[in-house]
Amino acid sequence: MKLSTKGRYSVTALYHIALDYGKGPVSLKSISERQGVSDSYLEQLFITLKKAGFVKSVRGAQGGYVLTRPPEEITIGEIIVATEGPITLVECMLSPGATPPCINSCDCATRDIWAKIGDKLNDVLNSISLADLCHDKAIKEGCIAK
Repeated sequence: MKLSTKGRYSVTALYHIALDYGKGPVSLKSISERQGVSDSYLEQLFITLKKAGFVKSVRGAQGGYVLTRPPEEITIGEIIVATEGPITLVECMLSPGATPPCINSCDCATRDIWAKIGDKLNDVLNSISLADLCHDKAIKEGCIAK
């Protein structure tokens, strides 16, 4: 599995908003400058992030985006699934509704391995919140300042 820029930049953009959580809206221009990503690409990402319910826009001169939930309640796994789709290592694991999901699923020697790895990956991504990223940044800054 390879994460695209869509997923990575979405996580980073929401992280930047989480850093200023409770202080008011964060502009796309500010996020663009911090990430080195074009405003137009971020606008596309924020359409998805807004539809997924992570952010809402605030209009006006001091406008921008704010999180719709506290950073503690938004996980990295949620963001990646919303922007990239289900997290899985192999294509055949994507169709659980099909009966059977894969013509070889009953005899597949490796299916259980991919399922276990996918479960662990999802567990890790769903255990890390935006608040955790902000906390990690504060710790790193403390180490650098010493």
